[in-house]
Amino acid sequence: MLMTTEKTPLITEKQLLAMKEDDYMNEVQLAFFRQRLQDMEKELLANAGETTEHLRETVVVPDPADRATIEEEHALELRTRDRERKLLKKVQQSLQKIDAGDYGWCEETGDPIGVPRLLARPTATLSLEAQQRRELKQRMYGD
Repeated sequence: MLMTTEKTPLITEKQLLAMKEDDYMNEVQLAFFRQRLQDMEKELLANAGETTEHLRETVVVPDPADRATIEEEHALELRTRDRERKLLKKVQQSLQKIDAGDYGWCEETGDPIGVPRLLARPTATLSLEAQQRRELKQRMYGD
């Protein structure tokens, strides 16, 4: 059951959620999140390569409206890739945290972030409570 192939997960999300609290961030859980983060990293890198190729394809369009549409599509694609570049950095930092043994623990409190939160956002560095406090402070005092 816990054997893996290239694309087969070590464990399912349902099995992961059913594990006891004492099992938090054990080898199986860390392997699950490492695989998930590595898959995200591959996908983000592939998207970046596709964007580069897409932007290299220069199409000469005589109609100004069509040219403006193409330029707007390129701008949107570049904004998307910029967000993905930032996410890629977080993914790589999360992989480093797994290697260092710090993954899954809140940076502010040291408490467990929690498996459900990490399933929803594998790059989370704060527990839900710490994140809510941070967002409240940002709303109250600005950035």
